[in-house]
Amino acid sequence: MNEPSDEEIRPIVQRVVTQLMGLSKQEPAHPIEAEPGKQFPQVEPATVARKVVVIGADHGGYELKEILKKDVAALGYEGMDVGTHSKEPVDYPDLAHEVARAVASGRAWRGIMIDGAGIGSCIVANKVPGVRAGMAYDYASSVNGREHNDTNVLTLGAGLIGVNLAKQIVTVWLATPFGGGRHEKRVNKIIIIEKLYTKWVHLINRD
Repeated sequence: MNEPSDEEIRPIVQRVVTQLMGLSKQEPAHPIEAEPGKQFPQVEPATVARKVVVIGADHGGYELKEILKKDVAALGYEGMDVGTHSKEPVDYPDLAHEVARAVASGRAWRGIMIDGAGIGSCIVANKVPGVRAGMAYDYASSVNGREHNDTNVLTLGAGLIGVNLAKQIVTVWLATPFGGGRHEKRVNKIIIIEKLYTKWVHLINRD
């Protein structure tokens, strides 16, 4: 079986996501601003120019989101905050969906979603065609998700990791490139499997 190229896959995935989820009707998100006067390690500007990172959280991850979005902005990325915007209870699938479809549609380069454990949001995000979400809980899992799996959405469990560890995970995840090589063949197989279960979407009747 011939493996499809990125050029063949990208328009298919974007078309499916757009048709299925009505991305053109998406409400504008809140921009992220860096905290004045706070210093963070800097990433080479040419590497992150115009790269949008979408970030979301449920009520359990709200406080950590507010901290991490400032780090993301200070690292030089353009941020997109899709909520939630308070500690009022919300359902994590709604926010994880917003993060995932921003990435799948191309409106964001990568996405970060935070809930209590990080597991539920990872499941939700991976239901969206074009998304490869991975949960990270330490430095090694963060690097592995990028190098081996080319993840484009990171999920975190605010109830499982501390703020300092979360900052380290996000920083290295954003900076780590995909390893390619033998990993590229395996990621392509993931994409092929995804296509097997999304190719029928265009047959759905929409009024």
